[in-house]
Parts: sequence; C-alpha cells; structure tokens
Amino acid sequence: MTQNPVTATLLAALTLLLLAGCGQGPDYTETGDLEALRERGVLRLAAPRFDEEQALVREGVPLQEFREQAEAAAEALGLEPRWVYADSTGALAELLNDGGADMIVSNYSVTEDRGESVAFCTPVAVIDEYLVVPTSREGDDLAGLGAMTLAVPEGTAYAETAAGLAERFDDIKVETLPGDTSDVALLDAVAEGLYGATIVDGNMLESLLMDYDDLRRGPVVQERRRIAWAVRQGNPELRAAINEFIVSHHVSASVQKRVQRDWKAIKAEGVLRVITSNNPASYFLWRGELMGFDYDLIRHFAKQHGLRVRMVVRNSASEMFQALEEGAGDVIAASMTVTEERKQAGWHFSKRYLEVHEQIIGRADEAPFESVNELDGRTVTVAADSAFVDSLERLRASGIDLSLRRLEGVTSEMLIQQVADGDADLTMVDSHLAALESTYRDDIQPLWTLEGERHIAWGLRANQPALKKQLDGYIGRNYKGLFYNVTFNRYFTEPKTIRLHEEYRVEAGKQISPYDDLIKEYALKYGFDWRLVVSQMYQESKFNPDARSFAGAQGLMQVMPRTARQFGFSDPHDPEQGIAAGMAYLQWLEDRFPQRLELAQKLYFGLAAYNAGSGHVEDARRLAQRLGKDPDRWFDNVESAMLLLSRPQYARQARFGYVRGSEPVKYVREIRNRYLGYVEFTVENNISAQPE
Repeated sequence: MTQNPVTATLLAALTLLLLAGCGQGPDYTETGDLEALRERGVLRLAAPRFDEEQALVREGVPLQEFREQAEAAAEALGLEPRWVYADSTGALAELLNDGGADMIVSNYSVTEDRGESVAFCTPVAVIDEYLVVPTSREGDDLAGLGAMTLAVPEGTAYAETAAGLAERFDDIKVETLPGDTSDVALLDAVAEGLYGATIVDGNMLESLLMDYDDLRRGPVVQERRRIAWAVRQGNPELRAAINEFIVSHHVSASVQKRVQRDWKAIKAEGVLRVITSNNPASYFLWRGELMGFDYDLIRHFAKQHGLRVRMVVRNSASEMFQALEEGAGDVIAASMTVTEERKQAGWHFSKRYLEVHEQIIGRADEAPFESVNELDGRTVTVAADSAFVDSLERLRASGIDLSLRRLEGVTSEMLIQQVADGDADLTMVDSHLAALESTYRDDIQPLWTLEGERHIAWGLRANQPALKKQLDGYIGRNYKGLFYNVTFNRYFTEPKTIRLHEEYRVEAGKQISPYDDLIKEYALKYGFDWRLVVSQMYQESKFNPDARSFAGAQGLMQVMPRTARQFGFSDPHDPEQGIAAGMAYLQWLEDRFPQRLELAQKLYFGLAAYNAGSGHVEDARRLAQRLGKDPDRWFDNVESAMLLLSRPQYARQARFGYVRGSEPVKYVREIRNRYLGYVEFTVENNISAQPE
C-alpha cells in the first residue's frame, strides 16, 4: 500500500462531528426543605463540571477545601453528599431551583442579581477582586491607568463590579462576554490585546498569573466580596443548618494565618496545614485528582480525627522547614529523611512511617557493583540540600575516593534522567523512589544498596508534643497495616499495567478488539473514528474491562470514577459504560482547546489531556509559547515543553505544577502510531468502519 491513501484515510478519519456531550441529569426532582432531604438521606451538591481542576492546590486556592467542607456539612446533617454538575457557573441557579440539586458549592460570589433567585448562606470566604492589566500599561490606581475597555462575563460578580466602575469613570468601557467565559479565557483575551483589562478574584489570581508574563495585578476594584454557598429561597431550615455548620467550624478560606500551633488549636479550627513538595512521591495532580503517598497517608490521619487538610507547597527541604518555623503550616509530609545532622540543626520528627535504603543508581547497561569500593573514581550527583550529601561524605571519610557533585534545585527524577542520558555518572536515591522510577523506565537500575536503613518521617517543631503524640499513635496503629500496604503498593511496587512500547498484533480477518461493535456504535454517536478509540483503549487497558490503575482509574478506557459520574455513568468497569464515559470525556477535553486548531492537532491535545489532565497540557502550551515554539502544534513543540514540566524550575511556575511529562508524550505517540497501523490494516483488508 502506498503512503498517500493512508494519509488521505487518516485525514478523513480524524474529522470530528463534535456532537454535544453526554451530560449528567439529576437522579430525581426535589425542592423540599431539610425534612424532605432527610427522608431521602441525600444532600445534592452542585458545582460546575470539573470545577476542582482549575489548579494544583497550593495556598489560597479554595476549591478543594470547599468540596471537603461541603461534604463534611452534609455528613454533619446525617445526609450522604452526592455531587451533581452543571455545564457552567451560570447554570447552577437553574439546576438548584428546578430541583436537580440542593446546594451550590463553588467559588460562588454573592451578587444582587443572584440574590434574587437563590438564598446565600453564611460566607465561607471573603475575597478582593483585582483588575488585571498588561504589564505595558503603567499606573497603580484606576485614575492613572487611563482609558480602557474592560471585559467581563455576563451575569457574574465581575459584571456587577465593572458596571460600578463604568459609572464612576467616564473612560472605562465595559464589554460583556458570554456568562460561561472562564478566568483563563478572560486573561487570554487581555494578553492578546483584544481588551484593555479584566477582573479576577484575588484567591485565584496568583495561580492564574503564573502563565502570563505580559499581565500583572492591578488595583483592587471590589473589596471584601463574599463567597458563599447557596440554597433555594424556600429552604430556610437547610440554610439555617448550613449556617450553623459554617460558623461552628470557623470556616474562612481567605485567611491564611501564620501561627505555630499544636494539637488543641488544630482541632479547634478543624484544619491540618500540611507542608509538602510537588513531586511524584509526595503530592501531585493526575487527571484532576490530588495524589501522592504522603498526601494519602496524612489525609487518612486527618480523616480519622475529623480534620480537613490544607496543602502548603514548598520547593526544597530548607524551604519546608522554614515554612514550618514561620507557622505557615503544622507538619511536613514530604518523604523527609531523618538524619542526625537535621536533628542537630533543630529539626524534629515523628516516628518513622517508612524504612528505606539509599541506592546508587546507574545506567541499565552497567553491571551491578560487587562492592561499595567500586565507587572509587566515580562521580555521584545529588541535590545540594538532600540527606544524601551527608551519606556520601561519610563514604569519602571511610576512604572511598568518590567525587561528590552537588546541584541546586534538582529532584531525584531529574538526576535519574541525567544518568540515563549520560549527563551524570551516578546518582543516589531512596529505594522506594528507585522502585517508583523502575515502573516507568528500563534504562536505569540500582548498582549498589548502602548498608543500614534510613527512616522517613513527618517533620515537626519542638513545641508540638501533642501533635507528635497523635501522629506517632497513628503510625503505630497503621504502619504496614492494610491501608498502609495498599497505599504503598499503589505508588511504589505495582508493575505498570500498560507497556507503552508493546503493539497489539492485528491478524487479517479478525476483529481488532473484542469490543469493536460496541466501540463503533458509540464512536458514531460522539464523532470519533472507532479505530482511534480502539488504539486508545489498548493503550489504557489492553482490552481488560477489569483493569484498575495505581490511581484508581477503571475499566476499558481507564476513567476515574468521579469523572465517569460527571458524565452520568456509574460503573466504568461495565464495558458499555466505560467506553461511553471515555468518549464523552475525550470529547469534553477536545472542546477545551481553541477551535482554530487543526483537526489532528486538536486530537493530539485531547489525547494528551486524557492522559495527564487538560491543566497540564495548557501549562505546556503556555510554556511552549514562552520558549518560542508553536503552542498550537503538539509534536516537536508542545510535547517538548511538556517534558520540561517535570523540572522544578518549570513546575513551580506552572498553575498545575509537576507532571511526569514523558508519560503524555509517549501516550500520544504510541496511540497515533498504533492508529496509523490500524488504518492501514483495515483499509487493506476491507474491514468495515460501520457496525456489522
């Protein structure tokens, strides 16, 4: 077969119908007050679809906290929290008043217009609204900024603020955009010069501005705007109960106190502030889910004591201990090694919750050491503030003539990559991290394991004896217990389900997959080439409907259960539901990207977002633009930027933080290559693209 027919077939096959996505309708209609809700036993919480995916939770970004607070409120009322979703913030009030939900939970600003249709509860936060302007526009106050056109979404708090500004200043004009226009779209429009300024909530601004070198924070244009949940106006009993819950738990997500606290103060507020680092072992965002070994353990501890967690992200061990001393957090949970040097420097620790060995990492083609003396004449590269420096110095003091190379601002993953690429001779990592890396790659291996176990523990201050007692008790009860072992295996020991380099063998006269007919049916509905879906399905699950990933993704298309529910599907393990949920999600992701994209490029971005999350892909697109690459092309452009987001200097400047960039890069490339093979095979063998 010549290449031209295949190319033509591919271009035709990639044409998308982009039909409307499958939305989730409410299970029932209910407009009654608290007594009626208690009869049903459910409190339906309404939010915009994928509202929680706006950013990695750092400090001052409240969406994850709002979600946990609302679930706690439902449980305090003896009700099961159940999430229902609207397509946009503007559709929430209609969903509520039509009886499809019982309470709105989001970054929902209190406005006069909204107050006419819903009843607001006691505010959960108070924020300032800021003007955002190009960095080229000089001036720090409204009068000095000069004439401008201010873009805001219709029916929002921003629109109410903008109308007031236009009344006060003759040279401010307001351009009203559709009500579902996102903060990102507003900032993009200002960055592109379409409008002179926009307005953004202060609690989201720092995270959003990470991606815009040519935009800056302007003056405050609305002080102390209230953020509140809302119920129907005819539900005063529910509103009163929610108000009691909010006040009793002292909820104020906008206030970030820097105070050294022990257990009593932590329990009084109901929040444990956890200092961590954004990395693949401790804390990261994957497909919209917050994950990490340390994150899961500390949340398990907090849940047992009725606490919520608030994450405080820092980039290095020294920065984390500084944040602890300043009272920015209560405990460090970041795979911290206990060393005598750190204890002598005044650092304190809980009991160990993990025992590891330090390992020398080299390339896979090198023979393992027979003795530690083989380190003679070798160079070991480690992070400058890591515990490995002390271990290597002790080896040198024992007479081993090794060279120690210290680098600032690097992670174990970066150093392992340097070893694999030949840019570093050797590195040292903890055994659990080496195991984690080994599930993803086969180009490195441990060459030597040092004698003696090292302890990993949570970091504390000296003035926290009661918190230490609680943490030590938790570790004593749970170390190597069921939850602990399942969590550890989830991150560090389970072999990777999918081998990305392995191609599925297609034989003439046979179906490509056991689910071809079902895939063809739903591919027609959602406008995809069924062969592309088969290629993606093999990548995700090898056609195993019972597959489950380390992160909890399920079924043939490896959909997260919460994602499936947002599209109205309850069981991703069921082949039909799993296939439909996967296609609905892929279509939703593709719609997040600009319509101007070529069809093939839009498909590549959708696949990358399916693997890593749309937020990480947008981070990579913005980084690509800053690097002078084309943000609208995946191969050799955005994929190159995606690889950089595993490096701290780029991840800390990205709204969604760290991502293992090699995964979506391999994912898209493997699916495309397999799909091309399927296209060539099916054309050559005249396999119908329609259901038989």
